[in-house]
Amino acid sequence: MLEMRFRIGGLIIYLCLASSLYAQKGVEIGGWIGASHYFGDLNNLYRLNEPGLAGGLIGRYNIDTRLSTQLLFNYARLRGDDSKSNNLFDRRRNLSFFSDVIEICPSISLNFFPIIHGRPENGISPHITTGLSLFYHEPKANYQGQTYRLRSLGTEGQPTNQEYNSIAAAWFIGTGVKLDISYRWSINIDLNVRYAFSDYLDDVSQTYPNYGTLQSERGTIAVALSDPSIPSITGEKVGRTGFQRGDSKDSDMFVTVGVGLLYFFGRLDCPSISHPE
Repeated sequence: MLEMRFRIGGLIIYLCLASSLYAQKGVEIGGWIGASHYFGDLNNLYRLNEPGLAGGLIGRYNIDTRLSTQLLFNYARLRGDDSKSNNLFDRRRNLSFFSDVIEICPSISLNFFPIIHGRPENGISPHITTGLSLFYHEPKANYQGQTYRLRSLGTEGQPTNQEYNSIAAAWFIGTGVKLDISYRWSINIDLNVRYAFSDYLDDVSQTYPNYGTLQSERGTIAVALSDPSIPSITGEKVGRTGFQRGDSKDSDMFVTVGVGLLYFFGRLDCPSISHPE
């Protein structure tokens, strides 16, 4: 009889553990908030002095205790300003932009250690994430108290209706830490990088245009925002036709760092242990 009790108890414990592991499959939904930063032609020295607000929503499906798929809907404010650079040429070039980025990002995440909700000893793990970022961006600049959309001005001489696309893609890669605070709730701290397949997040990539043509096709505002450079002592500006305005060999990138709070919708059913009479 005692042996039978041990067998029944062992079976119940096994069922409990199996149920616990199976129950890790499920959906997590939450949000995050943090900061964003742009790196590119207007921040080629990787300055960290122009952060912007960032945040978004997270939908995640846990395949098991280590692997999950997720879909992110994010917002990020990006900006760059030559006047804040330590490089003398950049400051004289005097270009600037800001952009509100709206992003959707399907990705997959791998925990270094198993995460088992409701079990403190398995409630924390670093993780890595990779996926694809699809985002909308519209670089803008301020001039004489007004805000202008730079893409529509063709500041590098793009023909009308042949400007760069406002929808772009990027390789998404990140790392972070996941920490359970209860069976249902967890905190995520993430650093995510987007390596864009576009060099026009900042409206800067190639060379200065022919200003006569730009003037006739786009107007005086386009000319002013194409080359707002500070003249030298002799009155010469940076933006001479055909001279380098940006570096098309290196695409732009942006980074977000943030803290997220997620709610787990999984269910944990564990049979109660009872002793036969």
